[in-house]
Amino acid sequence: MHQVPLGPEYTDLAPEVVSDRIRAAKATLGSRLVILGHHYQRDEIIEHADFRGDSYKLAKDAASHPEAEIIVFCGVHFMAESADILTPDSQTVILPNLAAGCSMADMANAFQVKSCWKQLTELGLDAGTVPVTYINSAASLKAFVGTHGGTVCTSTNAPAAVKWALGRGEKVLFFPDQHLGRNTGFSLGYNPKTDMVVWDPFKPLGGNTAEDLQRATFILWKGHCSVHQRFTVAQIEAARAKYPGVRVVVHPECPLEVVQAADENGSTEFILRTAQNAPAGSILAIGTEINLVNRLASENPDKTIFCLDPQICPCSTMYRIHPTFLLWALENLVAGTVLNAIRVPEEVAVPARRALQTMLTITG
Repeated sequence: MHQVPLGPEYTDLAPEVVSDRIRAAKATLGSRLVILGHHYQRDEIIEHADFRGDSYKLAKDAASHPEAEIIVFCGVHFMAESADILTPDSQTVILPNLAAGCSMADMANAFQVKSCWKQLTELGLDAGTVPVTYINSAASLKAFVGTHGGTVCTSTNAPAAVKWALGRGEKVLFFPDQHLGRNTGFSLGYNPKTDMVVWDPFKPLGGNTAEDLQRATFILWKGHCSVHQRFTVAQIEAARAKYPGVRVVVHPECPLEVVQAADENGSTEFILRTAQNAPAGSILAIGTEINLVNRLASENPDKTIFCLDPQICPCSTMYRIHPTFLLWALENLVAGTVLNAIRVPEEVAVPARRALQTMLTITG
């Protein structure tokens, strides 16, 4: 599926006209419609969202509103897939711009993961290895995990998911984000140098020796978030020098040395709560996507909140959900035309749902 370019009847509209027409379309669709907005979306999208949150929270929000016929997910492709998997067939999930993907999720595809598993099987390691995929992954990878007795995790429940996996096997194959896997293993007492290896999908045995793979407890996929990998220890040191007493909070998709140098780390929901609950006068340096950081700063004017990275660091793929695409999708719905529906095939959805349900069981 490819995104159809929008014509001048949308691209030439003034921002205030776009906003007014979105509100009008929402009013016409009424309770048939629910709009979900990820935290990393621009404010011009968030203002129209009925719910905002991280990918997993929004997927649950979609599932908790069975009365809505249409779920418009202002996020990226894997999020819309998760929402489709978790909602009944009576609901249709729409992604306003099909070009909104995720560079991290694209770093691991089903062919590569199956090739990895085949090589582990040839070494006799498959029986003792439990696959765990971050929710930031394609439905096909969630299906692979469901087929092979593994689970999905979020940045919040990764420690619980990994402990569960190691209770069932000797090793964890963790993809697609090496940093979340490494930070999770380290938080559980594992040594990154002796207990972990990185799997490069473009090299035989992932660039490791058979002995390396046999020794390792964690096989971490060579993937990362392009936004969170930008944060550095030097940025933290600069923030501490400029603002003595600053509280540094970063996302666990950041490199291990950054997480260690910070005061706290956690999911986007954790970062949100931390900023909201901080006492007036607090100074917080935050290592995550700029739209969320700027929104937290504007919503908490009694605190000083800024992004660790002095250069603007938006999620470029998330940014592809422009208000004009939201308007285009909504006005077509008003006209009776469903565009950009995300439908996960049943043969993929069933094992992917099994993996997601396993996650729910683990975390309660």
